[in-house]
Amino acid sequence: MCKASFLILLLFPIFLLHGQTEKDTLAFRIISYNVENLFDCRHDTLKNDYEFLPDGMRHWNYTKYRKKLDAIARVITAVGGWTPPAIVALCEVENDSVLRDLTQRSVLREAGYRYVMTNSPDQRGIDVALLYQREMFKLLSYQNIPIPGSVGKKKFRPTRDILHVSGLLLNKDTLDVFVTHFPSRSGGAKESEPYRLLAARQLKIAADSVYIHRHHPQILIMGDFNDYPDNESVEEVMAAKAPPQDKNSLQPQGLYHLLARKAATRKNFGSYKYQGEWGLLDHIIVSGTLLQPTSHLYTNDNKADVFSLPFLLTEDKKYGGKQPFRTFYGMKYQAGYSDHLPVWAEFRLIY
Repeated sequence: MCKASFLILLLFPIFLLHGQTEKDTLAFRIISYNVENLFDCRHDTLKNDYEFLPDGMRHWNYTKYRKKLDAIARVITAVGGWTPPAIVALCEVENDSVLRDLTQRSVLREAGYRYVMTNSPDQRGIDVALLYQREMFKLLSYQNIPIPGSVGKKKFRPTRDILHVSGLLLNKDTLDVFVTHFPSRSGGAKESEPYRLLAARQLKIAADSVYIHRHHPQILIMGDFNDYPDNESVEEVMAAKAPPQDKNSLQPQGLYHLLARKAATRKNFGSYKYQGEWGLLDHIIVSGTLLQPTSHLYTNDNKADVFSLPFLLTEDKKYGGKQPFRTFYGMKYQAGYSDHLPVWAEFRLIY
């Protein structure tokens, strides 16, 4: 055997090993968006949708509905930039019909989204949903997690279930996603707080169960909590705080809020404006496993923000500055987007 052939045989295992360990990397972007009353204009016998019918108080019709679909699709496309987001959490969707129209009869049809949603007893007839791209997130399972209707003798009105979705990533790891829309503050923040604390406890129990059953737990929690990062439901019950500056103190099985630091340090930062004050009601919370730089799915709080391009905002004539450009201002139809701004985060996925 010549020396050159012998050298090739010696190096062949090295070439093979290199080929086996070489990895690809891509951006895995996620969005959470309260789309504010995405109702179709047909009566659903299981929903209290009379306000959003052609003969209802808002005179909701097919033309307005189509504009609303196109508006939401435009926002999702804009947040994704050149690449459609891998997964999108939505709050305030009425039924399967509106999701089918959104994913198949709007500009989003080119993105090839599939979806799952809850079927909750909420009195207003709204639910939460998750859109996902099958190439990026292969659906394994999903379930509704109901919120109990009482605490002791105190009873609450029915609300949205929590949506728990498990999916397989390109690297064959499992990602557990929770989408939630906690009870509103109607009747007063303090008076309604026990109900949000109850929802937070149910969410925390569900998230903790993932740590028990997954060999490599990866948790992503998104949605409208109707509470701020420093409220008890988020900071105490969920124990979700800003990621530590010192990576050595990171707890892999802890929960961390990707937007908490910005909410605490930035002026006029938020996804919702109430009586002239911006605040963060829409949250992105991750397990510590997703904040480890060596993780195949990795992010940090520098890769998360509120999406607030000018077309999503309008003049706040009462309090000054800008506010979300919503579909209705009171009862006046504006043909806007939502009373919330979307929040997003981007992960590095190695596969």
